Amino acid sequence: MNEIKGRIYGVAGPTVIASGMAGAKMNTICLVGAEGLLGEVIRIEDGYATLQVYEDTGGLTVGEEVVSLARPLTVTLGPGLLTNIYDGIQRPLAAMKEAGANFIGKGIKAAALDKNREWRFTPLKKPGDAVEPGTVLGTIPETERITHSVMVPQGVKGVIKEIKADTVSGKEPVCVLEDGTVIELFQEWPVRVARPFKEKLPPETPFITGQRIFDTLLPAAEGGTAIVPGGFGTGKTIVEQTIAKFGRSDIVIYVGCGERGNEMTEILTDFPTLKDPETGMPLSLRTVIVVNTSNMPVAAREASIFTGITIAEYFRDMGYNVAILADSISRWAEALREISSRLEEMPGEEGFPPYLSTQLGGFYERAGRVKCLGPVDKTGSVTIVSAVSPPGGDFSEPVTQSSLRFAGTLWALDPDLAYRRHFPAVNWQASFSLYYPQLKEWFAREVSPEMPGLRGRLFVLLQRQAELKEIIQIIGVEALQESDRLTLEVANLARDAFLKQSVFNEADAFNSYEKQYLMLKAIFSFFDNAEAALKRGVYIETILDSPSRTRLLKMRDVPNDGISKEAVELMEAVESEFAAGKD
Repeated sequence: MNEIKGRIYGVAGPTVIASGMAGAKMNTICLVGAEGLLGEVIRIEDGYATLQVYEDTGGLTVGEEVVSLARPLTVTLGPGLLTNIYDGIQRPLAAMKEAGANFIGKGIKAAALDKNREWRFTPLKKPGDAVEPGTVLGTIPETERITHSVMVPQGVKGVIKEIKADTVSGKEPVCVLEDGTVIELFQEWPVRVARPFKEKLPPETPFITGQRIFDTLLPAAEGGTAIVPGGFGTGKTIVEQTIAKFGRSDIVIYVGCGERGNEMTEILTDFPTLKDPETGMPLSLRTVIVVNTSNMPVAAREASIFTGITIAEYFRDMGYNVAILADSISRWAEALREISSRLEEMPGEEGFPPYLSTQLGGFYERAGRVKCLGPVDKTGSVTIVSAVSPPGGDFSEPVTQSSLRFAGTLWALDPDLAYRRHFPAVNWQASFSLYYPQLKEWFAREVSPEMPGLRGRLFVLLQRQAELKEIIQIIGVEALQESDRLTLEVANLARDAFLKQSVFNEADAFNSYEKQYLMLKAIFSFFDNAEAALKRGVYIETILDSPSRTRLLKMRDVPNDGISKEAVELMEAVESEFAAGKD
């Protein structure tokens, strides 16, 4: 389709109305004004097109030219994505800074990937081989951590006539088919269109975070969705950063959507220095960061999460397990609300557009564990963990409620726990995991046959603790039966020793499933032996003064590789100690 040229008719914040745009299509991009600001068509009416502009519209005047490029907003996919930091429309911040732009100015153009850079390409196919979408033509060592698969794009198939070897750059073809089709190193993909796959698979494997309350009590699935709502100061960003560092995913896509500039500065400063706990290499070698701070244009903020999820799907198609961390979805929804108000659309609840849930669904539904395209069977996954910032911590507001429709796991953050310095500040009573029934078999097979039972006992213990706290408010703790006092004290022990976790303690920051299982087993070994001793007439005060209780609290300081020995010794000490108790 040929370019369509119009003129600016009106400007209202990030929204521009252009005349003479008959023939323009929805969701295609345009260059606006003399500086060529990037915009997207979001409404067409009687030859007038309404555009959302991804850059600052200050200085635009009526009559300036608008050029429709007749293609949707796309991202460039290929080697070089990892270690890069982009804005919401995939402009690399490092390249713009090298050009002398400490702040993102208007009309700045920067290629997402360096086409001049040469890569060492190892072909896996040869002339005469038939290829189809998803076929891996060859590999490139993108970083020391990740091997990049160069794949046949969607809609392309045929027989190879020529294929490159040794080095290749973005300026030359990687492969030429017999029908003349040229396959290049880089490919474009529209951000609002989900990338195809063969088949979506059920969630059968947990998304391992190394955080006990998440992995054991409220597990998310690999390829699932989890939301982390919480008020100011409850630790949403810390949770996202902790998962980015310790989560067992091959690739991490971090989307800073509308957050404060100082928070994003901290992330940009810290991420390059962080070490991958699994390999000891820099974490940035498997990370892509998409940044859109609160003072940047709202239209780019609205596009940022789709930029992130498209990059995530691209690595998923190579067979990688990808985690996309969005912080926060509420800021994205606020951008959507602002754009909607500029269009004078009928507002829904709290001013959000009526299609808020539809738009959120378009994002969350792109998570999943799938069979990838191509002749070789391979699976990949995209796991979404999104922070939600409800005003005043009110979970009944529209963004939280809409997100709950698509979330398989809810990790609800509690300000009371945060103020008591209990982190992660997850309210286990308000949270849930819909994936656990499908993951239960995995826990029994891969961790221990006892694990599902121990998890169930922990839930019962915490529920009983909540009931006893209500009783105490009426009659006082002294009036409780000794068995109830013991239950309450063991629940407090489980809360402090198991549910509480410090990311600043090297031994406690990431816990293997073996450590989580043995910690639970030791806690309930103490509980069972204490109950037996109590029935034999041992005083409750004697039980609560047990040295083993102190050792249980210190189990989290034991490294993963030393937990097995410590747990066995501790459980033996518990049995010996209570067996020696006198009637």
